[in-house]
Amino acid sequence: MTAYRLELAGTLDQVRPEEWDALAAPAGCLLSHAFLHGLEATGCVGEEQGWIPRHALLREAASGALAGAAPLYLKTHSYGEYVFDWAWADAYARHGLRYYPKWLCAVPFTPVGGMRLLAREDAARQHLAQALAQLAGDSGASSMHVLFPTEAEARCLRRAGFMVRAGTQFHWRNAGWRDFDEFLDSLSQPKRKKIRAERRKVEQAGVRVRVLQGADIGEQDWRFFYRCYANTYLQRAQEPYLRPAFFLHLGQQLPAHCVMAQALLDGQPVAASLLLRDAPGGEPRLYGRYWGALAEISCLHFELCYYTPIEWAIGQGIRVFEGGAQGEHKLARGLMPVATRSAHWLAHPAFAQAVEDFLRREAAGLDAYMDELNEHTPYRR
Repeated sequence: MTAYRLELAGTLDQVRPEEWDALAAPAGCLLSHAFLHGLEATGCVGEEQGWIPRHALLREAASGALAGAAPLYLKTHSYGEYVFDWAWADAYARHGLRYYPKWLCAVPFTPVGGMRLLAREDAARQHLAQALAQLAGDSGASSMHVLFPTEAEARCLRRAGFMVRAGTQFHWRNAGWRDFDEFLDSLSQPKRKKIRAERRKVEQAGVRVRVLQGADIGEQDWRFFYRCYANTYLQRAQEPYLRPAFFLHLGQQLPAHCVMAQALLDGQPVAASLLLRDAPGGEPRLYGRYWGALAEISCLHFELCYYTPIEWAIGQGIRVFEGGAQGEHKLARGLMPVATRSAHWLAHPAFAQAVEDFLRREAAGLDAYMDELNEHTPYRR
């Protein structure tokens, strides 16, 4: 059997891009060296931000070849994760225990599912899962969390002693519609009528929407988008997670994956949404990521974040559009509930047992919730 050793990298500068991407390529652009390193290089993650990179590198003991890897961080808070464990942290605090720092294996600020344990061989992937659990135990941290892994990875993590937590998101799946009108025809009459009325409000406000891709998104477009994105956070009295330099980095390093929808009023942009296109595992997907507006226009959010992306996805032959985390309102717009998962290892035996009991009850409730959502399908029966 192959012997491995685990190393931790305090920055992706310590890993050659081609070495990391040889493992990450099937996972898509969000796990690429360019994406993750861009977060570090532009100051979006780091010690000051409470996202301390400690990327896991599984190397063959004899050759030193990289056999596995995982995007890994020490976290001093639970912001930017989209799998909520605030109640767990509060319970620790009420019992005089420290929950932070904790270990987190995830793509920062990104509720998109996919590979987290990057490895070519199943044996290396299983070894990596076990190494993460051992690292958490040896480090003295409270816990290790792996967010939005694949189903196969969740099985590896369960065998390594992790508890698996169920979640739900809303995704749109292309049934082969020729255009947006045919998609609308597949919906029930009330849903179809509502979407047409919402799109009509945007049109009657004098708004024109355009979609830019790749190199067509210029630096001025990126800077305008950041104003919109930051304004969304400022309206909630929050600081934005990402910095202007990161979006410029995206446009320069991953242009083929960038799609931007802009709303124009009297020829001037007033709102924008950013989407990422990819094909992990060979299936074309579109991820709705960020949006913002500098003007209050009724239903503009729905247009830029759902209707324009769906219409564009149909035209591009994209199979799945992921609308982001949470949001039952997405059901009325043709996005259906999809199960997600996360995996959790807790060092404290009593808390681990309590969380396991909680997850069992939560999963049963989630099953009933998804059954109810599917009963209220927006599509014609």
